[in-house]
Amino acid sequence: MNSPLLRWAAFAFALFHIYCNVFASISELWLAAIHFGGFCAICALMDNEREDVGTRSLPYFVNIGLALLAIITTTYLIVFEDALYARETEFILSDYVFALIAIGLAIEFTRRTTGWFMPILILVSLSYILFLGRYIGGVFAFPGLSLETVLYRSYFTSEGLFGLTANISSTFVFMFIIFGAFLLKSGAGDFIVRLAHCLTRRLTGGAGMVSVVGSGLMGSVTGSAVANTVSIGVITIPMMKKSGFPPRFAAGVEAAASTGGALMPPVMGAGAFVLASYTQISYLTVIAASALPALLYFMTVSYFVRIEAKRLGLEPNPDEEGESMSEVLKQGWHFTIPLAVLIGFLIAGRTPTSSAAFAIISVIAASWLSNSPMRLNDIFDAVVDGVRNMVATALLLVAVGIVINVVTTTGLGNAFSLMIVEWAQGSLLITLVLVALASLVLGMGLPVTASYIVLATLSAPIIFDLISQSQLLEALQVGDLPNNVAATIGLYGGDPVVALQEMPLQMKQLIRQEMLPAELLTGMLLSAHLIIFWLSQDSNVTPPVCLASFAAAGIAGTRPMATGLTSWMIAKGLYLVPILFAYSPLISGSWPERIEVFIWASLGLYALAGLLQWHLESKINLPIAAALVVSAGLLMWTPLPIYLHVLGAVILTSILVFQKRQQRILSSVAN
Repeated sequence: MNSPLLRWAAFAFALFHIYCNVFASISELWLAAIHFGGFCAICALMDNEREDVGTRSLPYFVNIGLALLAIITTTYLIVFEDALYARETEFILSDYVFALIAIGLAIEFTRRTTGWFMPILILVSLSYILFLGRYIGGVFAFPGLSLETVLYRSYFTSEGLFGLTANISSTFVFMFIIFGAFLLKSGAGDFIVRLAHCLTRRLTGGAGMVSVVGSGLMGSVTGSAVANTVSIGVITIPMMKKSGFPPRFAAGVEAAASTGGALMPPVMGAGAFVLASYTQISYLTVIAASALPALLYFMTVSYFVRIEAKRLGLEPNPDEEGESMSEVLKQGWHFTIPLAVLIGFLIAGRTPTSSAAFAIISVIAASWLSNSPMRLNDIFDAVVDGVRNMVATALLLVAVGIVINVVTTTGLGNAFSLMIVEWAQGSLLITLVLVALASLVLGMGLPVTASYIVLATLSAPIIFDLISQSQLLEALQVGDLPNNVAATIGLYGGDPVVALQEMPLQMKQLIRQEMLPAELLTGMLLSAHLIIFWLSQDSNVTPPVCLASFAAAGIAGTRPMATGLTSWMIAKGLYLVPILFAYSPLISGSWPERIEVFIWASLGLYALAGLLQWHLESKINLPIAAALVVSAGLLMWTPLPIYLHVLGAVILTSILVFQKRQQRILSSVAN
């Protein structure tokens, strides 16, 4: 944003959001509508600042017209909503016109910000609910709704454009993106890189480890893989290349590590707020449960870095000079205050929006403890930067509400679940593979948040059902059953296994709620959604469309597609760790159970990384590879007794000791 008028408009728009989120009580529908109209106008006026748009050209006036139209469309909803209900929701011509304009604006501005996939998905969805469904056979058949009904649900209610995702965008997501912009403006990015360098410079592959640690810390604030790659990668990728890593590997590490930023608490990106709202699980519970899995992911990336450094013979230099940890912390300790304030308010029970507001204030206050305090112009710039960063996300989250409305209204989610059940034949693993493939296809055209929203709407219920199946079966086979449950099982011959296979999903849900503790059900529901949330991140690093990898390739000067393949290999934790969500108590268990799974899994993932790289301390051979397979299996399969986990750890340790000894012998012979 270069125009002073536009910058001031963005600043005022942000203040309106902050005021509504912290102080005012305003209709959620109105706030979502204003949020959408304002960001449409800002997006249109930002397009006028492109070099190829002259002040007297047709696109210039078209953009001004679209901005005015967005504001008028929002105003119409607010002013004439009561009149519509006074007519008992009977549409008049102007209702049709402005509802169609709102949908048209959503399609056009998501096209401008995220490409063609989302507009096409919206058009297909609307065609399906209006007329296309009647021409489709089987479980996806739908007779269709009238145009008036579809427009009413899409524009005038909280079920379409201005529904749950728009509400999340105008509250949680907006506040946390502003918070991230304030942190970056205050200099937190430079502090994070310096801190990461101090922590890792004496480790094998230290330059790569700076990328892993720095991206994890930065991502915990920004929650955006591409923003993370661009902000940290300009420092870490040249650093890795200078230390001896191949450019493509350096770019792949940065893209993979930056992708993990959306998995690392306390922010975790827009998708985490959607997850919390969908599941009605508190945001604090979501980020607490996500901490150990996020650490596992970053550990897998660091394993690839260490193994590659061993392959290339890049050993740490103990004499390397650099800043001391105490010096870095002395100059930047105040950057930890806003995060402490944020987490403290969340723990105290404050809403995420108010917690973010206090955290923003604490960024400004903490900056005055440094040599570069934030002054009025810095505050202004941070707010404007936050609004600019929010444009694409806001428009996407509002527009995807149309797709969600179609899915929920038509029962498409249930049909999709039935299709997966039929294909998977009750296998949780096959279901996860199918969902991963669907995520990859969606990720080619949708940003990760939209991919998560669509997939969660379609497949979260079936994953939750399969995860809880074994626990429910065990509860039915052990102990006395309530009379109503026993009678229901009796309808299917008295065999719980047969009953769970044949009874309708709704009946199974009622029995599950009665037989399983609420805490366990919450944990399993969170596991199902986190599986989808993690899998939706793969579009950042998986060709042919992998924006984080492409951004890293641009910095490293490497071929984009080859860089994408490298980052996809390094980011294998996106597929391996979610398996633990499904088959272990890493999310749903008690904290001692979670920590136990974390410890064994951290060792098992190193064995798997060695297999994928075909290298540990030195190159491995087939016997060692077979031993690593056994070790990884014993460490990762949680139902095994602890002595078998210990055996897996002993096998892995023995391989490392054997290879180190071989290296010393070869080194002494060479000398």
